[in-house]
Amino acid sequence: MPITCQDCGKNPATVNFIDTVNGETVAVHLCEKCYAKKYGEFENTVMNALFNGLFDNPRRKGQKVCSLCGMSFEDYEKTGLMGCPSCYDVFKDEILPYIARIQGKTKHVGKEGGDHSSEHDLRIRLKDLQDQLEAALTRGDFHAADRLNRQMTAIKRRIMGGGAND
Repeated sequence: MPITCQDCGKNPATVNFIDTVNGETVAVHLCEKCYAKKYGEFENTVMNALFNGLFDNPRRKGQKVCSLCGMSFEDYEKTGLMGCPSCYDVFKDEILPYIARIQGKTKHVGKEGGDHSSEHDLRIRLKDLQDQLEAALTRGDFHAADRLNRQMTAIKRRIMGGGAND
């Protein structure tokens, strides 16, 4: 069964590539028409950025710009749309206040309000703590690693039925 174009959703994808952006793997599947449209837009964005730099366009000067698609935060504010997945990393500091104002929080807590009492929620929290533990060990922060390890042990006890205060 052929893969359908991610953009138009109609034509079979003839251009398929996988790229890693900021440690996250992204798969792109496009038909020839959508690929040409996006690739042309990308070329125009790159060329516009190049010419803007040559002629010292004040709109782009001093602004963060996504190196992958050329979008500025000003562009996001006009449209409300990010140019590509990389934009979320580039403009993280700028969009978090919007998210906090709209949703009240910047971290997903789920439908239950974040009490994380179900086994599924506990396992998700355990995975998150494991990732944090690995990062702490990599950077040599052994105090944080110890704290994270204790939290993981408490969650494992809760999963095994030992209660929260063991």
